[in-house]
Amino acid sequence: GFLMFLVALSFAYFAKTLSGSYMKSTITQLERRFDIPSYLIGVIDGSFEIGNLLVMAFVSYFGAKLHRPKIIAMGCVLMSIGTFIIALPHFIIGRYEFETSVRWVVNSTNNPSPCPAGSPADRTPDGCEGESNLSMWIYVFLGNVLRGIGETPVQPLGISYIDDFATEENAALYVGKKNMVGPVFGYLLGSLCAKIYVDVGFVKMETISITPADSRWVGAWWLGYLIAGVITLLSAIPFWFLPRSLPISGPRAPEKCTQEQTSFIKDSPLLKHKYPNYKDRKRVLNLALHGRENFIPTVRTLLAHPVFLIYLCVTIIQLNSLIGMVTYKPKYIEQHFRQSASNANFLMGMINIPAVALGMFSGGLLMKRLKLNIMGAAKFAFGTSLIGYILSLFFFAMSCENAKVAGVTLSYDSMDEISYDKHSVFTACNSGCACSSSDWDPVCGENGITYVSPCLAGCTTSAGSGKNTVFSNCSCVGVAGNFTASTGQCPQKDDCNRIFPYFLALSVITSFIISLGGTCIKPQLKSLALGVHALATRTLAGIPAPIYFGAIIDTTCLKWGQKRCGGVGACRIYNTTAYRIAYLGLTLGLRTISFIVFIPGFILLSRQVRQEERSALHGALTNGGTELEALRKEEFVICNSDQPQQTSDNSMDRQTRL
Repeated sequence: GFLMFLVALSFAYFAKTLSGSYMKSTITQLERRFDIPSYLIGVIDGSFEIGNLLVMAFVSYFGAKLHRPKIIAMGCVLMSIGTFIIALPHFIIGRYEFETSVRWVVNSTNNPSPCPAGSPADRTPDGCEGESNLSMWIYVFLGNVLRGIGETPVQPLGISYIDDFATEENAALYVGKKNMVGPVFGYLLGSLCAKIYVDVGFVKMETISITPADSRWVGAWWLGYLIAGVITLLSAIPFWFLPRSLPISGPRAPEKCTQEQTSFIKDSPLLKHKYPNYKDRKRVLNLALHGRENFIPTVRTLLAHPVFLIYLCVTIIQLNSLIGMVTYKPKYIEQHFRQSASNANFLMGMINIPAVALGMFSGGLLMKRLKLNIMGAAKFAFGTSLIGYILSLFFFAMSCENAKVAGVTLSYDSMDEISYDKHSVFTACNSGCACSSSDWDPVCGENGITYVSPCLAGCTTSAGSGKNTVFSNCSCVGVAGNFTASTGQCPQKDDCNRIFPYFLALSVITSFIISLGGTCIKPQLKSLALGVHALATRTLAGIPAPIYFGAIIDTTCLKWGQKRCGGVGACRIYNTTAYRIAYLGLTLGLRTISFIVFIPGFILLSRQVRQEERSALHGALTNGGTELEALRKEEFVICNSDQPQQTSDNSMDRQTRL
């Protein structure tokens, strides 16, 4: 029975981390499908944490009184339902109609002229009045909240069950190692689905004029959620058949041996630091709900404890940097290095996450081999983090030149030098056409310049269909006016292809080094401190970081897409220089602040260690046994994990310093 529970819990961990990393991999797909900016994607991403917070108190307080395996099973079912709800909009809103300048011409035997006469095409298309104005991304938001609610009991109840019935000292390790497999498969699933067109099977692919490299391309994002939902649903099945409690199997060991085994499990870093102690959390709720002790003074004393307060601040700042960076890293690879979403997800799954897993594993072995004291561990952690930080500065030098887009990154008059000044898309060469300035339907001219639409390129005729459409007589492309243009943006020079391998190599090295040390100093927090820490990191890092990272990325957009029924959609092209400075600057800026805050904490910690070495251990034990006194005398221990793993979808990301 116990082995079955371990296997079932590992599979549940695999399912939840798979769907969590798949959510990260679909960010750009969701932006384009629902025509929303990045900050709204951040709201959707943070909604998982909101779901966690909604039921955390209930699970912590009532969980142990109920049938724990069945509560976990119900949580897995809720996660599965939430995952299916995320995919639901695909089956409600009909086919994806990507932005194109000839969208509204139907039942035409001849190819329409890209250069229409008459009034501009900035008008509401036919059939828009009948469409629902409900924003479909709300379903994704609500589904992710439900996933957060369902995930809450899996970790604390699962670990408390192991804590009660485990007799094998590798039980915690067995569960802990499974956390890296799910993210790898999640990103690989994201890579596979991003290659497939969103409406595959319902449209003729030869009529689709865009490729996976196009900024309007949307992959079969919904397919991965259906697969993840089925896997999560399957993970619930074994828990329904497990008993409420398990007898400790095997012959009863001598009392001393049993205590040693139990203390290993209870004191294991994987249980005590990656997973907040369940009984401690229950005491927190008893303290808060029933006021059995003086709650407010205890909280005040805790927050007045300088080492804990500095540790809490450093953790929150580092998690803000980590979560924001991980959430938008695939998007950064796509936008900055002009990779498809499929390639970006594949690289995340096959290169970055294994590098992090290897770093964490190697760090754990190294810490055991060196047998560092508390200050040695603190110096090792700070040193590896600082080396990773210095190496990360080289990312600023790894830049790609932006695409040459007439009227966006260059002026029609000067086609040589890229400039981010405000340019006009209208000029003499396309003045004879009634073009829309809001359309994004790029074509590549023979001169190697991308034009926002065939109309704005001054093209008057077209031939072919789908990806093979060729526009001719394009007056803006060449002086003679007999030049052609093809669909899609122009393939860029090989400057990006040359720099991209160096970016990947540096990314792997920094991920490994940062994971090697991570935050090796972790306070052995008491019950109330655990509750405050979990609440603070979720509320101040897990929820806001993706939102403000997305909002800052939105400010670097050069050309916004147009919704079918009017209004601003998803961003089509970014100012790559501003994007790089904003994304990397924010990530490294937060880490700089965390280093500055860490220094006084390091000094205070060294003083505390010296003081504890001088004072007798029995004196510390006899100076009052109340929880208030215990909070004043925080112990510090060495752990192998990068960050404390919270019961959240971002727990995977907090471990994986990508």
